[in-house]
Amino acid sequence: MGKEQHIKAITRRIQSLPTLPPVVKKLTAMVESPDVTAKDVGKLISSDQVLSAKVLKLVNSSFYGISGKVSSISHAVILLGFNVIKGVVLSASVFEIMERSMIGLWEHSLGAAIISGTISRNLGLSEPEEISTAALLHDIGKVLVRVSLSEDYDRIIRIAREQDRAFREAELEVLGVDHADIGAWLSREWGLPRQLITPITYHHDPDNAPGLQDRAAVVHIADSLAHAFGVGGGPDGGGVPRITGKSWSLLGLPDIDLTALMRKILVDLEEVENYKL
Repeated sequence: MGKEQHIKAITRRIQSLPTLPPVVKKLTAMVESPDVTAKDVGKLISSDQVLSAKVLKLVNSSFYGISGKVSSISHAVILLGFNVIKGVVLSASVFEIMERSMIGLWEHSLGAAIISGTISRNLGLSEPEEISTAALLHDIGKVLVRVSLSEDYDRIIRIAREQDRAFREAELEVLGVDHADIGAWLSREWGLPRQLITPITYHHDPDNAPGLQDRAAVVHIADSLAHAFGVGGGPDGGGVPRITGKSWSLLGLPDIDLTALMRKILVDLEEVENYKL
């Protein structure tokens, strides 16, 4: 059975997607309209006071690198754009799902987002905010497996722990696909843009990304470094994921001061320990 067949078989078994606030569904439809304004989006998100507070806290965190305090959702939309805001709203919405489902997964996701932002800005990549947002959502497939495929999840965890194997290896054995494949499907269901879907889909296999390889490579490296620095956790076993040589070279990392970059990353990561939405 091929990957697409595995995905179809799995999605037929999924009874429901993680529950998102009604605002998110409205936002998805709204941002596809060519006539929508930042004020319109800001007004919609602000109608949910709890969600808007979480969004503003995320927007003002270090991994978006915005100088000065952002006090309104409309201002955040203007600064970051519709794609990023949509990703931030989803991240804020699934935070509680992550926290309930897998201890340490949210912290790991935050860490990967912070590292992605630091690397992207250091290398002068375009749209570092979108890359950070993709990193924030890169493991969303794990949440869907945990919430909607609980028996499979328990088997995956047992294999990973008893055999000291990576969560992804155990997923492939049990499901025939991994959380990146499932995250890609969920991202499409949620109507995320290609700029976010591609890094989420290929964060373990950036060399084969059909375009946007630099973004996939950043999230791939950030994921590995977050594990290496012990940020958060989650169900992974089997050590730190290996970074591909092509990703390292593609981003030009052999030619920069890596010691200085790692020091900056460690400083930025200090925010994760005290960060709660």
